[in-house]
Amino acid sequence: MFGPVFNREAILAPKRTKTYLARSLYVLGFFLLLSTGYLVLAGNRPLQTAGDSARFGGWMFALLVPLQLIIVTFQAAIGAASNIAQEKDRRTLILLLLSRLTGYELVVGKLTASLIPVVQSLAAAVPLFLALVCLGGVSLSQFAGAYGVTCATALLAASIGVVVALWREKTFQTIAVTLLAIALWVAAWEVAASGTLPIVPDWLPAYASPVQAMQSAIAPISLRPTAIPVTLGFGVFTLAISAAVTSLGVLKIRVWNPSREVRLHANEATEDGVDEKESQSASTWKVREARAVWNNPILWREVCTWAYGRKVLVIRFAYLLLVGLAAAALAQVLAGELAFSELPPATLPLAAIGVISLAIVNALAVNAITSERDGLALDLLLATDLEPKEFLFGKILGVLFVAKEMLVLPLLLIGYVWYAGGLTGQNLVFTVLATAVLYLFVIVLGIHCGLNYANSRTALLTSLGTVFFLCLGIAICMVIMVSFRGAFQLQLAPFLAIILGGGAGLLASLGRRNPSPAISLASFGLPFATFYAITTFLLQRGQLWVLVAVSVGYGFATLAMLIPALSDFDVAMGRSHSTTEEGE
Repeated sequence: MFGPVFNREAILAPKRTKTYLARSLYVLGFFLLLSTGYLVLAGNRPLQTAGDSARFGGWMFALLVPLQLIIVTFQAAIGAASNIAQEKDRRTLILLLLSRLTGYELVVGKLTASLIPVVQSLAAAVPLFLALVCLGGVSLSQFAGAYGVTCATALLAASIGVVVALWREKTFQTIAVTLLAIALWVAAWEVAASGTLPIVPDWLPAYASPVQAMQSAIAPISLRPTAIPVTLGFGVFTLAISAAVTSLGVLKIRVWNPSREVRLHANEATEDGVDEKESQSASTWKVREARAVWNNPILWREVCTWAYGRKVLVIRFAYLLLVGLAAAALAQVLAGELAFSELPPATLPLAAIGVISLAIVNALAVNAITSERDGLALDLLLATDLEPKEFLFGKILGVLFVAKEMLVLPLLLIGYVWYAGGLTGQNLVFTVLATAVLYLFVIVLGIHCGLNYANSRTALLTSLGTVFFLCLGIAICMVIMVSFRGAFQLQLAPFLAIILGGGAGLLASLGRRNPSPAISLASFGLPFATFYAITTFLLQRGQLWVLVAVSVGYGFATLAMLIPALSDFDVAMGRSHSTTEEGE
């Protein structure tokens, strides 16, 4: 039905051990959150009546379903985009285009193949969410509506990822444009839902925004009485948009690919010779004056050339739009028009733009290494007299330069909050310092994963997964604690399983090729440092200790990854990789 590309992935997926491991970890994570919520609530007030069970089931359903929506959307978008980006980096997409496969078989096949892990995860979690239905407080229609919204959103995210990956040549451009496109889509409809855009009908955001549709799905009573149910209308609208986006990819796949750069190289390679007139003109042609290269050629290439493509300007423009929407939301929050319960003012807009910025910068850092390896330039660099510090610091400073907008604009938003009276001068300094530490950490994390994983897609997913776990996973734990408002010393014990499990996962990913005691300590210390920082911030018990926790935890982790790369360069660069890792 979907072609041989999908058939191959459907046949190979059940044979991979990581397929079953990913499903097990996915369900285990949700089960630990559910168990944690039960233990926290039971420590304060046992579930003695059917009403208590119903309230608990409804509350956990309202927490876990949006979390699943975020995870699945991220998994579908990044998985689909990186799948095709890897084909381009290894020049295997051209071979597929030379075959008799039609555009429909290639695009739809890649789209459906990238959705196989997503569908498996959603199917594996069905019994757990049905258990919440059995507790009461949640109906089958709510369950079906929430799953329908999640599946439709995942399909739209994967469609955007596939088409953007077919359009753009560079992996960083693909990942950044995909993340920004999804973020702009959600943000634009949320702005429309707030009523600030009078040209948009009041009923349309509910059918177009995943956030609005999910809120309607999990609400026990419909908040928006309409002729067409919100979840059904959202599903139809999203499927139509996904079909339109996918159709664009089917029509343009052989127009966009191979890219102009590849075609020029191919034309030069197929020239058998030149005639006498051309040879004479070539001999008299004046060669352009050579450009002066800095003492660090790695940094010079990152700063003075278009190492990541000229379409980085498109990414910057899209990011400016997103920052503009965040600034508008901040203005409404500071003016008192919007409020977020349980959070200090301006926290949610700044946190959202901060997480997106960290993800884009991290993806750029990973691509700074994987692009060298996929382009077969990494071995050439190893054969030169480049020192480890020249390579590593050149890449770090180069990422800082290329992603300067992602670094400066969030700091300007923080300055705007201080100027409007939302922050004291002392807290402004603390926030800027903590933000700088986090940006340095995600850059070094991306370079570390790029050096230690031969497979570009594995390196990217591992690095971004680490960032999202530290930003999102620990925050969800804190939402549980704050919502129940119990004694924190009683609630800490149930969270140790999640924190220690997350530390074990970080150790397995960060210390896979080059383990060390420092990596082990950093892997288990980061979740605790993040936990303590978020707890102290929410309880407003001294922002200095938030800075100390972030600086010590993430600063030590940065050094734990950076020092081995400087001291043992050949091992960190992955001069020899196993054949099993290459085949992932």
